[in-house]
Amino acid sequence: MKQIERSKCPITNSENIEILSNRKFPLFCGCTTENSESDLIYEEEFAICKDSGVLFLNKLIPLDVLYKNGHYAGSVGKIWEEHHEAFANFIFQVKPRNVLEVGGGHGKLAQNFLKLQKTNWTIVEPDTKNKFDNVNYIDGFFDKSICKNKQYDVIVHSHTFEHIYKPNEFLNDISNSLNEKGYMIFSLPNMQKWLENKFSNCLFFEHTIFLNEKLIDYLLAKNSFKIIKKYYFKNHSIFYLTQKNKNVEQTVISNNYLENKKLFLSMIEFYKAQIFKLNEIILRSSKEIYLFGAHLFSQNLIYDGLDISKIKYILDNDINKQDKRLYGTNLYVKSPKILKNKNNVLVILNAGIYNEEIKNNILNDINPNAKVVLC
Repeated sequence: MKQIERSKCPITNSENIEILSNRKFPLFCGCTTENSESDLIYEEEFAICKDSGVLFLNKLIPLDVLYKNGHYAGSVGKIWEEHHEAFANFIFQVKPRNVLEVGGGHGKLAQNFLKLQKTNWTIVEPDTKNKFDNVNYIDGFFDKSICKNKQYDVIVHSHTFEHIYKPNEFLNDISNSLNEKGYMIFSLPNMQKWLENKFSNCLFFEHTIFLNEKLIDYLLAKNSFKIIKKYYFKNHSIFYLTQKNKNVEQTVISNNYLENKKLFLSMIEFYKAQIFKLNEIILRSSKEIYLFGAHLFSQNLIYDGLDISKIKYILDNDINKQDKRLYGTNLYVKSPKILKNKNNVLVILNAGIYNEEIKNNILNDINPNAKVVLC
């Protein structure tokens, strides 16, 4: 498979770009039952636009390949449950009658909202495995032809925008799909905070553009969306309530080249130092060693050079991942409950904003004697 090379800024179309990093990385950030010979490893190359400071993935994976196994992030964990409930309440402000959710995945947002208000809710998703009877489904990727009758008064998306390869075109299509004063309400990662805090799931094969608030404000105004309200959910997400308005004042992109380059490169240096520290701990430890997270977080450590020779299993709370192999590795996944009653275990934990939630679950609910090393 040939990757799609951008070679210019996906926001400004400027060809004045600089390559910041390049490495080989697994295509899929989940688990598989297939043998390791079938794993696909591709170039993960990030660049920055010198004219605007937009950070982006320069070599893309075709969408039908990248999401062959679907996308179900946000289905497990206390923070995600709180997010879905809070975002449903945020949407409830406008009392929608006919909702289209782009990228509905596991359907948890819809179910949270439908507890608050009975409404006509439709999800457009390429491969929905578990469908609910109280939701309508359109199988496929979002296309403006879905809304040719402008039948939806609200278009919703949650942790979808950061997956879009052409955000300007995506917003333009949504804008054209709504009547004047129709709403677009969305949630996305607080990417500024994620990058500042060195969360490795900020940018990867699925999150291909650094969408900080300055860039989002520019894109919204350009596509006739006025920001009515913002809500900051922890340091995890930002909720946007926007309304179509052709008279919205246009903005310009401020050049954050130096600031964003420094942020990105400092994250790379941070993980180099972390790998050195972790490998020293692994080398000297006589404990039974586990790595938490059957996801990108663990893949990131492994492909940055983590010594996995003494790691017994990957741990993950998602039952759909357990007893499968973490893609791109030879490590298998088990429930954290296997730590129960063990007296000499060490768990390496690198899960970004979810670190404290997972650590507390291990120490308070499973094994208070486990040693947890945070990355």
